[in-house]
Amino acid sequence: MIDIKLIRERTDFVKNGLTRLGAPTDIIDTIIELDQRRRQLLTEVESLKGERNSVSKTIPRVTDAAERDRKIAEMRLLGARIASLDAEVQSVDATLQKRMLEVPNLPHEATPLGHDESENVVVRQIGEPRAFDFEPKPHWELGEKLGILDIARGVKISGSRFYVLKSAGAALQRALIAFMLDVHIREHGYTEIYPPLLVREDCLYGTGNLPKFGENLYHDVEDDLWLIPTAEVPVTNLYREEILEADLLPIRHVAYSACFRREKMSAGRDVRGIKRGHQFDKVEMVKFVESSQSDTELESLVADAEDICRRLEIPHRVVQMCTADLSFSAAMKYDIEIWAPRAGGEEGEWLEVSSCSNFRDFQARRAGIRYRPSKGARPEYVHTLNGSGLALPRTLIAVIENYQNEDGSITVPGALKPYLNGLDKLEGE
Repeated sequence: MIDIKLIRERTDFVKNGLTRLGAPTDIIDTIIELDQRRRQLLTEVESLKGERNSVSKTIPRVTDAAERDRKIAEMRLLGARIASLDAEVQSVDATLQKRMLEVPNLPHEATPLGHDESENVVVRQIGEPRAFDFEPKPHWELGEKLGILDIARGVKISGSRFYVLKSAGAALQRALIAFMLDVHIREHGYTEIYPPLLVREDCLYGTGNLPKFGENLYHDVEDDLWLIPTAEVPVTNLYREEILEADLLPIRHVAYSACFRREKMSAGRDVRGIKRGHQFDKVEMVKFVESSQSDTELESLVADAEDICRRLEIPHRVVQMCTADLSFSAAMKYDIEIWAPRAGGEEGEWLEVSSCSNFRDFQARRAGIRYRPSKGARPEYVHTLNGSGLALPRTLIAVIENYQNEDGSITVPGALKPYLNGLDKLEGE
């Protein structure tokens, strides 16, 4: 959420930021009108309450019965007016808060201007795509032949965009998860969290998933709980409505979780294989930092995600999102994309396996997460960041397709061998 003071005092700055995003600016005018009306009402209410208190104190001293009855009647009318104004304040305030939640975060000053995703900037590429001396196959063919991937039975059980990993396929995914967690915990300095997969509605408002993306979330109406789209949601809300001491920062958490999303926005796309699904696994990194450190922490977050790609020895690249391709909550965002030789067809494809974002204080304002810079100091909002480290099944796809052999077997990357009891190859059942 954007600071209402910023909207009041630097209206043109906020509108310019939204224009850079390609977002409409008329909502800012609506917010300013609502804010002005709310403050006018509050002023009037406080004035009337002051009058009521003052007059009420004099009534017991009035000796004339008729005069006393007249004043009492006036105060009753005044009380009714105050109650009416209080109700209007609540209504205006609720509408104002609703409108505030609809405003996206403003882009970081270093985020490149762009009109669509074609203007994203490739910052660097590490490694070159493998030159095969045979015709490589896509992961769905390799997985079916090896008996490690069963899409048909996944569809039979749950419908389209579901699949089953079997035998060495399930073991390979589990190995990737354990490997990534170990690297982030033991070497990158993160503390592991295993969060609930169901959260309250407020948590999704806190991270910016609601109200904008409600149609892409799974909701249990009876208990009013929501399946998480990413571990970012419960982990960010660990410190909801708390004031943290500065010496606790930075806080760096990593969490493995299953994730659940309706792929409505992707209907008709990527129908082959397991690239897009309603349920998937992910290792997520989340940071809570002082405002002065968030840019530096974003760079280290990207480096931590890249390190997994390097250790898997798979080509990857870092892409900075332009203003047109930022998420709703991010001020600055980098995607880490990993190379898959056949997932997107014969030409291969760069698959996004991590989006590393600096949200600045946008999420913290929505979730009420603050810190005290020093003893006795006024609390300030933390800056939050998050990024996948990495997301599955796309990392699994990249391993299968990049490490395939001509006979259809899959060589196990060196980094994963300790997690697969030293196994060298996946050769089927």
